[in-house]
Amino acid sequence: MKKLFLIGIKDLKLMFRDRAALVFMLLAPFLLTVGMGFVTGRFSGNSSGLSDIPVIIVNLDNEQLGDALADVFSSAELADLMEPSASSDAEEARRLIDDDQAAAAIIIPKGFTSSLIPAEGAVLDETYVQPEPVKIEVYANPSRPTGAGVIQAVVDEFISRIEEGRTSSITSLAQLMQAGYLNPQNAESEAQALFENIDESQPMAITLKSDKEGADAVEFDLLAYFAPGMALMFLMYTVSYGGRSILAERTQGTLPRLLTSPTSTGQFLGGKVLGVIFMGIAQVGILILASVLFFQVKWGDPLGILVLILAAVFAATGWGMVITAFAQSPGQVASVGSAVMLIFGILGGSFIDLDQLSPFVRTLSKITPNAWGLDGFTTLALGGTLRNLGEPIMALLVMGAVLFGVAVLLFSRKGIMQK
Repeated sequence: MKKLFLIGIKDLKLMFRDRAALVFMLLAPFLLTVGMGFVTGRFSGNSSGLSDIPVIIVNLDNEQLGDALADVFSSAELADLMEPSASSDAEEARRLIDDDQAAAAIIIPKGFTSSLIPAEGAVLDETYVQPEPVKIEVYANPSRPTGAGVIQAVVDEFISRIEEGRTSSITSLAQLMQAGYLNPQNAESEAQALFENIDESQPMAITLKSDKEGADAVEFDLLAYFAPGMALMFLMYTVSYGGRSILAERTQGTLPRLLTSPTSTGQFLGGKVLGVIFMGIAQVGILILASVLFFQVKWGDPLGILVLILAAVFAATGWGMVITAFAQSPGQVASVGSAVMLIFGILGGSFIDLDQLSPFVRTLSKITPNAWGLDGFTTLALGGTLRNLGEPIMALLVMGAVLFGVAVLLFSRKGIMQK
């Protein structure tokens, strides 16, 4: 065990002496994180990257619920988030969205209110059939998926609250009449009174809050996504760098001489793998620490961070060993490792949120340690702890174990470790 540790420490020291490697492992992901911070508005005081989302509201209903939804987007609570404008022409609103003039258009059709609130006298009419609710159209701009998604969420929550209030009102009236507390002759007037206030029966669906009133408020920081995203992407370069040294030892002739010493093949390979793991832990750990010191990113549970880093590095090292086992020379390891780094960075969500990609790509991303690692880091940034990281950590450990098994098998078949 001591020999494994000494070989690993030796490789770690060599890495810190290689200036070119340090630039790729530490400086490049750090600068990319800073760049993403400027692009998303993180350094302009808007930590969410969202403000003044342009939305066009076409209220053709002009009744109680249609007016209430229009008022939601003009409310003080959403003043910093939304920038609503009114229109009376649905086709014109759609054209403006096609011309990228807004994130989405909300088209409230005529009859929306009457489809949800029964007409006077309908409550006690046994033959009355409630019409199908008229659906609101959210015409989204595909080039602004985040803003359109926020608008859709507000509309969905408003509809959900209205439907909840409508159902509870009808249920309450039925129960009161059944229990004898409400005279059926007064049910109509009570029903109308409840339905008139249906849009006010629930609190505001979305409220923007700052953390000025206390440290307990959880607000997602975009750098909590991009910092580990860049660290995990360049982690593939780090593990390739470590794997490359195995073939370099063989090419330079130092491996055969080393294996004539009391050092066994297993000890040498284990020490090299341990060195790669040390490099990966150092790289990701330094970048995460830098995000705390320079950008005040709050990661929450320290134990969760430590275990997640270890699992992510273990899985990435597995990929590095497989690449090394397939390669014929150190140069091939470098080339393939760089290509895999970029592919995994894109597939794993280092540049774009995976929720914005197709289901096929999201499924394919599961083969990358980047996707699972980002899932874990996002959970921590949102206030999660080690107990909430079971799925990503288990996936990373299984991935690493399988890949190490494949690498050992390939090393044995190719005879790389023979004296």
